[in-house]
Amino acid sequence: MKSIEGKEPLAPIVAGTSSSGPNPISPSILKPDITAPEVDILAAYSLLAPVSVFIGDTRRAPFNIISRTSMACPHVSGVAACVKSIHPDWSPAAIQSAIITSAHPMSSQANLDGEFAYGAGFLNPLGAAHPGLVYDASEIDYVKFLCAEGYSVKQLRQITKDQSGCSKSSRKNGSDLNYPSFTISSLRQKAFIHVFESTVTNVGSPCSTYKATIQTPKSAQLKILVEPETLKFKSIREKLTFQLLVVGIVGQNDEALLSASLVWDDGMHRVRSPIVIHVPF
Repeated sequence: MKSIEGKEPLAPIVAGTSSSGPNPISPSILKPDITAPEVDILAAYSLLAPVSVFIGDTRRAPFNIISRTSMACPHVSGVAACVKSIHPDWSPAAIQSAIITSAHPMSSQANLDGEFAYGAGFLNPLGAAHPGLVYDASEIDYVKFLCAEGYSVKQLRQITKDQSGCSKSSRKNGSDLNYPSFTISSLRQKAFIHVFESTVTNVGSPCSTYKATIQTPKSAQLKILVEPETLKFKSIREKLTFQLLVVGIVGQNDEALLSASLVWDDGMHRVRSPIVIHVPF
């Protein structure tokens, strides 16, 4: 894979100081979502704090060279703000989807933790502004997700600040959240079958046709199908639903993390979602 700059073939590489997955609280949600610049970033700095961590350092400066996640976060936040300025009616979930599905894929050769290191890939500001399709979600979708994750009514209301509750019908699997990535946790030598049902919203051309492409690891015992394989939109904001079927088994000699992907392509947009199957730690 060529780097985004066209120089170092393994770039970009996730720094060893970055946190990595899997998600310990909600295994069905891939974390991290995205990778952004975080090493040696020139940033505004508080004059109340010294420029280093050394005791006795009295130097002060309005700018400093900083690394780690605290620098990646403002890059992503800035892109999110830019997307919001272009599409002021988009929900937070739609903006998140645009950032995730437009990311530049990264190399697992340089990042051995794969998606648990870099998520969907490297931040792509221009792509995020015009993603073509988005996986949207409303507040009630997140309430249902928290119910499925086992939150009590008290815990739920501490988050929603209203009188939300969980009905039996709302307690579905946590993976039912309309998220722009797909994650499955499976023990070795244990066959699994998982069906994701997702809905995408057309935010590209009014009349457009998207075709699905699945990429799977060659050595893995996986079968991934999409139904339907083609989505035909007739208007902006139109929503269409598809099912993603993942069947397989993580063999004894397979990697603990198997990486695949789903791409919806209309010839102009490539809406890419990672598919991750992993053995729990």
